[in-house]
Amino acid sequence: QVQLVESGGGLVQTGGSLRLSCTASGGTFSSYAMGWFRQAPGKEREFVAAISWSGGSTYYTESVKGRFTISRDNAKNTVYLQMNSLEPEDTAVYYCAGRGGYYRGTYTTHADSRLYDYWGQGTQVTVSS
Repeated sequence: QVQLVESGGGLVQTGGSLRLSCTASGGTFSSYAMGWFRQAPGKEREFVAAISWSGGSTYYTESVKGRFTISRDNAKNTVYLQMNSLEPEDTAVYYCAGRGGYYRGTYTTHADSRLYDYWGQGTQVTVSS
């Protein structure tokens, strides 16, 4: 059974940085496309970033381009989300998600939460103004 565990969330001031980590166990991490999603209070879960199973392609929602960077280390079964220049609007619970089977897709499919097989429990990110 695949498990995803996020870490690295916390409280940070506007303009600060955080790095989220998501470590997988119980499966073949190198075959997973990985994504980060977030959900703010009273809002629907939204796509943040994704990375292909090979690491060769990355995808970002417009609001985080230039500020967030997704990366992966297959030797550590871990995907990262480096978040810089954080804004209060980035406050949310951040979830990592995985889709197995050496998935090849587009921005649209990597951004679709319904296409992911595995989910972590979430980590809270709070940005104070």
